[in-house]
Amino acid sequence: MATGQQTSTPQGEFHGRTGEVVRRLQELHPKLIDLSLDRLKVLLARLGHPERSLPPTIHVAGTNGKGSTCANLRAIGEAAGLKVHVMTSPHLLSVTERFRLAGHLVSEGQLVATLEEIEQINDGAPITVFEVLTAAGFLLFSRVPADLLILEVGLGGRFDATNVIPTARACVITSISLDHQGFLGDDLAGIAREKAGIIKQNVPVFVAPQTDDVMTAIRDCANAHEAPLYRLGHEFTIAPQGDGLLYQDETGTLTLPAPALHGPHQAQNSALAIAALRHAGLDLPDTAFAGIARTCWPARLQPLHGTLTHDLPSGWELILDGGHNPGAGTALAEVLRTWQDQPLHLIVGLKDSKDVQGFLRPLIPYATTIQAVAEEGQHLAMPVQTILDAAQAAGGTARPGPDIRTALKHLRDEAGTHPAPARILICGSLYLAGCALALDGATPC
Repeated sequence: MATGQQTSTPQGEFHGRTGEVVRRLQELHPKLIDLSLDRLKVLLARLGHPERSLPPTIHVAGTNGKGSTCANLRAIGEAAGLKVHVMTSPHLLSVTERFRLAGHLVSEGQLVATLEEIEQINDGAPITVFEVLTAAGFLLFSRVPADLLILEVGLGGRFDATNVIPTARACVITSISLDHQGFLGDDLAGIAREKAGIIKQNVPVFVAPQTDDVMTAIRDCANAHEAPLYRLGHEFTIAPQGDGLLYQDETGTLTLPAPALHGPHQAQNSALAIAALRHAGLDLPDTAFAGIARTCWPARLQPLHGTLTHDLPSGWELILDGGHNPGAGTALAEVLRTWQDQPLHLIVGLKDSKDVQGFLRPLIPYATTIQAVAEEGQHLAMPVQTILDAAQAAGGTARPGPDIRTALKHLRDEAGTHPAPARILICGSLYLAGCALALDGATPC
């Protein structure tokens, strides 16, 4: 595994009182990301081991679909009347989005107090910001009663900070593809072994469809831990039925409504959540699984209706998606294939380390126009010219936005006086998605 190093500081990521604490903590370790469990284990011991006092936990790793699967888990749990804790990353607008306590986002005051408590107990020892945020989550979750904790891996799995938990009720591994190669390498089987590092002894693991070498790596890890392996498409299935879905596993079938999250891949993410909860020993009523029809997760084919849409022609749609790697591009292309009834205009911006050609290549055949953007304040934004060059290398043509507002103005100006309906998709980066939500005045759910 490549350890990698990232020394830049994401100044735009953290704001207000939380940002003040985070900026102090960033001085404690030279790397923004340093995959290891040792530092966090020492800190958690000083905090009294809150990771040993968590509610029943479902641990979720993978490359694409982690956040959507966590959102489905939460929606089902809450539909069953459970009090649900959630920890996800990254955030889009506020760091408080990362922590949901018994159904409610943590307040900034509560999070700041927890971070300051940890800062004092840590007493200047080397620690990364993500490790501190993970410790804060565990401390909060151990102090607020709940029935279920949904825990999303930050990066990788085996050495991710969340993997200090001693056990779980279920582990989930979503679709695996290339991403974060600087930390995880560029061998898919090796990446799979890192992701499968969350598998716990005798804990069931639920896996999305994978390539053969990836599934072999996951199966080997499951066997080594005597963990029952449930594969989507084998031990459990999901398929369209009328306007909804039909789910089936060894315990029976469920007739379900369509998922609230859009795209064919969301049936898969729904199935992973359903399977994990049906095997987690929580005794949920079958009616709770219809909660997938109420799942909310921002920047996943999210329609925007705020400030950015005010001057668009009548009948035009503005949609936001945070997918940012080749696997996400492939999944997104499956959606675009169903959108060919109208012109499609892409506004694309990526993080500088991403595979822009791999992301764009499956999208180009469906795009009427492509504009490359880099927003002011967008964390580690890829230069516009790099996106333009990559689009050309991938067989397409793009032009500079060079930012979202200007790109939208180009489309308005070119639409004429009586334009036909069209779609605009802002995509390529969760950091860009955060900028778009801020510009639109939207609030993440």
